[in-house]
Amino acid sequence: MLDKHDLHHEFPEFEQEIRQLKMDNAHFARLFKEYHQINQQVHRIEVGVEPTSDEYLEQQKVARLHLKDELFSMLKKAQVTA
Repeated sequence: MLDKHDLHHEFPEFEQEIRQLKMDNAHFARLFKEYHQINQQVHRIEVGVEPTSDEYLEQQKVARLHLKDELFSMLKKAQVTA
């Protein structure tokens, strides 16, 4: 079974911050949406629904990781200032 990589599963301790930033911070909301789209695509590739090259899959995983790092940084800042 494949692991879930959506932000709510990755960072359950930031549930409140995720909700708040999605409403109040347009940049966070855009990155969140982009992360979600890439995550869905990676999942579809991994389960065999969307065939593609291994290279493309790895590129998408790297993009997802960079977005996750940026979103995590924003979440940590939001938690500190809350």
